[in-house]
Order: sequence, then structure tokens, then C-alpha cells
Amino acid sequence: MLDAAFFVRWMTAAAAVIDREADRLTELDSPIGDADHGKNMQRGFTAVVKTLAAEPPATPGAVLTTAGRQLISSVGGASGPLYGTLLRRAGKVLGEADRVSAEELRSGLAAGVDAVGQLGGSAPGDKTMLDALVPGVTALSASFDAAAEAAGQGALATVPMQARKGRASYLGERSIGHQDPGAASSALLFAALAEVAK
Repeated sequence: MLDAAFFVRWMTAAAAVIDREADRLTELDSPIGDADHGKNMQRGFTAVVKTLAAEPPATPGAVLTTAGRQLISSVGGASGPLYGTLLRRAGKVLGEADRVSAEELRSGLAAGVDAVGQLGGSAPGDKTMLDALVPGVTALSASFDAAAEAAGQGALATVPMQARKGRASYLGERSIGHQDPGAASSALLFAALAEVAK
């Protein structure tokens, strides 16, 4: 069973890997976006870690809700609301339980992914973060490692896609050949989850 401390370690590990990969995320965002995804995510998750350290929430659901709220308030562009929605919805599904199972986490994240799709009006194949989130959540039924692998593969699979949503969609066929930065950062969330679960 996973307690609040596990979820704090997950968010902390996510912040660390995003900090390490911030330049790469920005490079991915340069040809098809605003060239600020890495810096925005870095700022957001730094704020998440600071908030969680100052007032550690008592439940897994509260950790995710707090993290999501912080991302919405500190990350610019579309990423803040999308990531915030993902975590806040997952946190709401987890409720006030002191501990949750891996399957309950999967259900929570699945609800969060659905909410992201509704907010962005997007679906898998549109070359968005959903292309990593959906396979990651699906593979979570098998293991944390499988989820990280599936999300990473999902992010790579966006390279040959033509963007149908977001700023990259304005480029039409010129968006082909670039990995979606949102899918790349989503894969990092699953990588961090697998890391703390070891």
C-alpha cells in the first residue's frame, strides 16, 4: 500500500528528473512550441516540492491535489492547467484514504487522464501528452516499471505524428519529425514513479 510519504517522494523525484531534463524539454519545444516547456515545468515542480515540504499533506489524495493546485498557479501556458487537472482529479478520486493500492492509483490517474482529454479536447494520436499518459496508465496494471516503459515508448511514438492539437498543430506537416514535449515530460512522471517504487 502507498502512503502520503510515497507520493511526496514521487513528486520530489519528478521534480528532480524534470530539473535534469529541463534543457531537453525546452529543446523539444523549440521547433513546435514556445520553447519554454522545460523552464515552465522546472518552475512548477520546484514550487510543488517547496509546498509539500512546508506543509506535508496527510493523505495520498491530498498530496496530488496540492501538487496539482501548485502547478496550475505556477506553470504558464497550457501545461499548468493540464498537469494540474491530471493530479487534482487523481487526488480527488483517491479521496481521504491514508493508504492506497497501486490499482487505486491507476484508477485515479485514469480519471485524471480522462479529465486532461476533456480539457484539451484531445485524444491519443493527436501528438499530445495523452500519447504518453494513456499507455503509461494502462500499463500500470502490470507494474510501475511497465508503466514507465510504456509512457516512454508513447512519447517516442509522437515523433512521426502530425500534431492535431495545441500550438504545434499550426505547423501542419512541419510538426512531423519532432517529439511532443508534453508527452516527453509525462513520460518523466512515470519514470519518477518507477524510481521511487523500487
